[in-house]
Amino acid sequence: MSQSCMKKPKAIVLISGNGTNLLNIINNIDSGFINMDIYMVISNNPKAKGLKIAEDKNINILNINTSQSFEDILSNIIDKNSIDLVVLAGFMKILPKKITDKYDGMIINIHPSLLPKYKGLNTHKKVIESKDKFHGASVHYVTSELDGGPVIIQSKYEVTEYDENIIKQEVHKIEHEILPIAIKWFIEGNINKLKNNFLFNNEVLECPIEHILDH
Repeated sequence: MSQSCMKKPKAIVLISGNGTNLLNIINNIDSGFINMDIYMVISNNPKAKGLKIAEDKNINILNINTSQSFEDILSNIIDKNSIDLVVLAGFMKILPKKITDKYDGMIINIHPSLLPKYKGLNTHKKVIESKDKFHGASVHYVTSELDGGPVIIQSKYEVTEYDENIIKQEVHKIEHEILPIAIKWFIEGNINKLKNNFLFNNEVLECPIEHILDH
């Protein structure tokens, strides 16, 4: 087998905060569940704790501040390094339309709600205000529409305590289960984006795959 055939797929992970999902991805790579390398971790927040996590794991890090051309820098990194996947893992900046259009089908995001419900911010507060019976998280393809791309996988839990900290902890557990699964499917070629839905093992799915929690 040629050396090029043996190369692992490469990903970039975009973060803005503590990097818990980033660490979870790294742990799933280390365990062998996900067969890929993280080429770089990029943040729009120089104080993001996730940058230290990446640095400790000898992963390239980059902070892109607002005075720079985020679009051009990100595009150059993806193109020059043959990046296969871009993962938004708690990234709080909306990607430019030129990026989402150019890399359509290779950017995924973890979102703390049962999409299409509660796009955008403050999803836990909205659940509390509405007294929703169920809450959860979704992994979806990123498009120019905010949290509007095809949903790949989601999972839910029954809300019994309308306390934001408790809800946040429960949703984090879900995120840590479903994001590695979605990444694994992407890397192994199980999923491919179509216009408004996606293929799973060459079958068109118009609804997300529902993951049943282990706990």
